[in-house]
Amino acid sequence: MKPEPIHVPDEVLADLRQRLALTRWPAGEGYDDPYYGVDLTLLRELVEYWGTGYDWRQAESAINAYDHYRVEVDGVPIHFLRRPGVGPAPIPLILTHGWPWTFWHWAKVIDPLADPGAYGGDPADAFDVIVPSFPGFGFSTPVPREMNYWKVADLWHTLMTETLGHPRYAAAGCDVGALVTGQLGHKYAGELYGIHIGSGLKLDLFTGDRAWDFSGGRPIPEGLAPEVHARVVELDRRFAVHLAAHVLDSSTLAYGLADSPAGMLAWVLRRWLSWKAEETVFSQDELLTFATIYWVTNTIGSSIRTYANNNRYPWTPSHDRIPQIEAPTGITFVAHENPPGVTTADRVEHFLSTDRAGWYNHVNLTAHANGGHFIPWEIPQEWTEDLRRTFRDRR
Repeated sequence: MKPEPIHVPDEVLADLRQRLALTRWPAGEGYDDPYYGVDLTLLRELVEYWGTGYDWRQAESAINAYDHYRVEVDGVPIHFLRRPGVGPAPIPLILTHGWPWTFWHWAKVIDPLADPGAYGGDPADAFDVIVPSFPGFGFSTPVPREMNYWKVADLWHTLMTETLGHPRYAAAGCDVGALVTGQLGHKYAGELYGIHIGSGLKLDLFTGDRAWDFSGGRPIPEGLAPEVHARVVELDRRFAVHLAAHVLDSSTLAYGLADSPAGMLAWVLRRWLSWKAEETVFSQDELLTFATIYWVTNTIGSSIRTYANNNRYPWTPSHDRIPQIEAPTGITFVAHENPPGVTTADRVEHFLSTDRAGWYNHVNLTAHANGGHFIPWEIPQEWTEDLRRTFRDRR
């Protein structure tokens, strides 16, 4: 394989700028009220900067500091970034992102994982880092319409063992990428050193007629402490909308988002702003680099369809052993996603008391008082050390 730098044609960028300039904003009042969604003033400022000030070529240059490859795995086009490890015996590590992530959400941890000695770490902890774009996201396109997280796990295993020739490898992931990684730990445990994830969800999460509703349609119980009730409502507002829309009506939503960069930006910006921790800041340029990756590859539709396919083609187990995920597992928890009534100090103990814990062969559980949903971007140092610890005795 030969590296292929990322390059977006000038005409694609020119079309983007024209569409941004012609944005038609909604009429009426209330669009600056965060109760209804993204603040109009904030969005207009970001759209204006995207069209007149943002420099994709500068971002593209930073992305191309790494080697990029494009391969086909079982007929599916896969883009991945590779950073060779620097140490006495680096082991291969594949990092899987979720939605509305991109492969570039791993940018802050790639070098410390590959070259720990350059960041004050032990060179013995080095990884040969592989960062693919999730099929249907960014530069891994076009993909079959049936793509979902457990099918991606099969593609990743073929990529790592056959395309790249690694008889064993490590895997890590967050968001839907954590489900891909968990499936690897379930189906291919014997060929993994282990896995590290940013949540401890069950692999049958998207199974059932109401997979878009984490509550299963149950009302909020009466008699909860006010702060617990408020936390339930907060988490529902944070996650319910995109789950329901993506599972129930992904194509209808995609038509508008694929035609309007401002509309697409609004949809993903809402998740980036509400899922991050309060103390975490994305710069305008960082947000627009992520958004541009979705826009120039025209993958917003195929990315959100993944949710529908996770439900339409439900997960089925490859074996009936317990735990279902036999690979040694490390998990990083963050305070911004603490369950209602659970503190960071109690997070690990709470997890161990749930039915989710029994799914995993967990060997390294850590909870942090800071950080939000985009863990490797928001708290890269903590994520990196957690991951190193998971694999330190398993090389």
